Amino acid sequence: MTNTNESSIAWDDVIKKEARGAADDSDFGEVQEIGQHYVLTQKGLVNKEKFYVPKYLVQGYDGHTLWFDASENELDGFNMDSAPSYDQYSRYRTPEMSQDIETRIPVIEERLNVSKRVSTDETTIRKTPMTETKTVEVPVTHEEVSVERRPASGQTRADRPVDTETEIKVPLSSEHVEVTKEPYVKEEVSIKKVPVTETKRVSETVKSEKVDVSGPRTRESDKE
Repeated sequence: MTNTNESSIAWDDVIKKEARGAADDSDFGEVQEIGQHYVLTQKGLVNKEKFYVPKYLVQGYDGHTLWFDASENELDGFNMDSAPSYDQYSRYRTPEMSQDIETRIPVIEERLNVSKRVSTDETTIRKTPMTETKTVEVPVTHEEVSVERRPASGQTRADRPVDTETEIKVPLSSEHVEVTKEPYVKEEVSIKKVPVTETKRVSETVKSEKVDVSGPRTRESDKE
């Protein structure tokens, strides 16, 4: 095993790597998660067991295996379903052990969660009766009396004496215009709802926290 300075361990590289106990070269499983004060390992394929091993027990990392200053007997004490509190690890600490390898300070930042809300508007379509005057020319026929005088032919004898006034009525026919109104469908108006997509820019002010480190023997490094 290569002794590695605890503060120089790249913890992101440790995930999914083998974990072993340096005291008896025992199998501690595979590293699953790095917490603030623990390292979560897991053993077994079917019956999986989780072990929350105190981070200050890390002895070193050689690029392939994360070594703990513990034995297989001690490993059973770390078998639990959820991460314990920091105080639960105090019984494993000795005066010779270093403090926790790292202290994680959460830096909080607000982020925008954008959702869409559907609102319903109404478009009113109104049919209004309109009045207009239309003129139609219709030919009509009527009868008139045409009087033509001409001399009688031959010796026509009258059938009565001329001593009274006589009226003769001749019927005359004529056509009259009658107008009726009948509704009909002049045209059809088709109404369709067409989805239109547009991009709207939403701006909002968010807050974030900035960490400033000061004091003697302080070194700050950035990790992407």
